[in-house]
Amino acid sequence: MKYDELIPDDGWQLPPERRVPSVAEGDMSFFKRVLLWGIERFGKLNAANLWLLMMHNMRLLRGMLFFASKLMPFGKLDRRDTELAILRIAWLCRSRYEWGQHVEIARRAGMTDEEILCSKSGPQTPGLSPLYRLLLEATDELHSDAHVSDATWQGLSEHLNQQQLMDLVFTVGQYNLVSMALNSFGVQLDQGVPDWNLVPKK
Repeated sequence: MKYDELIPDDGWQLPPERRVPSVAEGDMSFFKRVLLWGIERFGKLNAANLWLLMMHNMRLLRGMLFFASKLMPFGKLDRRDTELAILRIAWLCRSRYEWGQHVEIARRAGMTDEEILCSKSGPQTPGLSPLYRLLLEATDELHSDAHVSDATWQGLSEHLNQQQLMDLVFTVGQYNLVSMALNSFGVQLDQGVPDWNLVPKK
């Protein structure tokens, strides 16, 4: 697998420079420092560029963290199913930051590189399980039509309960919103987080 095969056909949707600067370390209150420490320690995320930017608007940051935590890690969907949907919407939105971050999160959740690559190739990927195919189809439909088709919903209902179905729709919506923000604000990848970090197998 070559590097250029892991970039969307139209490239990542990202301004060459950040449009909204990070909060300077010297301007951070004690509360903000503790919050950043807690997010990175307990969330196990190297995502300081995002959090330092969001600290310009603490009201939004608190709301974002509260809502997002209800979907991941405290959602009803299996973590791998959640990550597949997040990776797919990140790919469809051409969000370099979101896709790069969630490759690492997906790996920690137990996804293989082959499963992660399904987020690039989509529901037509050969050999997909019925559930993975339906999860990808639902994500594609929500992205293109803002709606899950009857056929896809019925298929998902054979694998997921009502709470899980709701979590799926809200997860795709949440990370579609996050992709829009990341792309528009020009958030750059954090140091040490590669664009894709999928090592070809020899």
